[in-house]
Amino acid sequence: MIRSMTGFGREYRVTDGKEITVEIRSVNHRYHEFSAKTPHQYKYIEEKLKSLISEKVSRGKVEVCITVHNISGKEVRVILNSDVVECYLKALHALKIDQPRIDLALIDNFSIADVFRIPDAFTVIKNEIDEDSAWKSVREVAVIALEKFITMRESEGAKMKTDVLERLCFIEKATDKIEAVSPEITVKHREKLLEKMKEVISSGVDEQRVLLEAAIFAEKTAVDEETVRLKSHITQIRELLDKENVVGRKLDFIVQEMNREINTIGSKVPDISVTRLVVDLKSELEKIREQIQNIE
Repeated sequence: MIRSMTGFGREYRVTDGKEITVEIRSVNHRYHEFSAKTPHQYKYIEEKLKSLISEKVSRGKVEVCITVHNISGKEVRVILNSDVVECYLKALHALKIDQPRIDLALIDNFSIADVFRIPDAFTVIKNEIDEDSAWKSVREVAVIALEKFITMRESEGAKMKTDVLERLCFIEKATDKIEAVSPEITVKHREKLLEKMKEVISSGVDEQRVLLEAAIFAEKTAVDEETVRLKSHITQIRELLDKENVVGRKLDFIVQEMNREINTIGSKVPDISVTRLVVDLKSELEKIREQIQNIE
């Protein structure tokens, strides 16, 4: 299935005492580029995330953002520095003796809440996390976010495919019109050439010369090869769009080849009706190119 290179997927879960959020987003890029934002203690999972996503994504600039909040308290130990608190209390009691003018009620009302305001009263120690267990929890959430991300890419890709196929139909019909009018243009040129030669040469016209000039013009303005190749490229694009492989680069190359064929047709046939068709062809092809730039 055709996929867009633009996508987004998000999943939030509470698992193993942790609130885990995984967000995956991507934009256009010629190749596959990966970056991740993770909490400091989870930096080790970035390579694992890259490997997980690379299994599903071949092109696009992908960014993964991981947030983890510990709600069980398992990863943190809080230790009361009783010596520090005792020193503060002793200092307060000393104030009763040394500084009698201080409001003693402020000292007597000293509470546990005030203890939390004492610098260095508590030491927070982060326990070493179990890396395998933590990665297992994050991976469970990341897999679901990745599924949502891929679903969005496929949905966008389906819309792009529909649009490209519709524009290919227009190009195919315009190419048929060029093939139909090309012989008529040759005939008109031969008749115009004959009239001009009659005007210049009053004694008569060399019919063989007229036929030769007309044949040369017909050879120079023949676009049979270009229209055949153009239709062949249209068939190739349709076949690629039906494949499940990564086809963005191939489609881009084919569109470049189609552009060359259309330019050649425009330069070969100096007829206003064909010129208008060529302008329409280039306009539709440019819109296809813009869509293909976003296909994985």
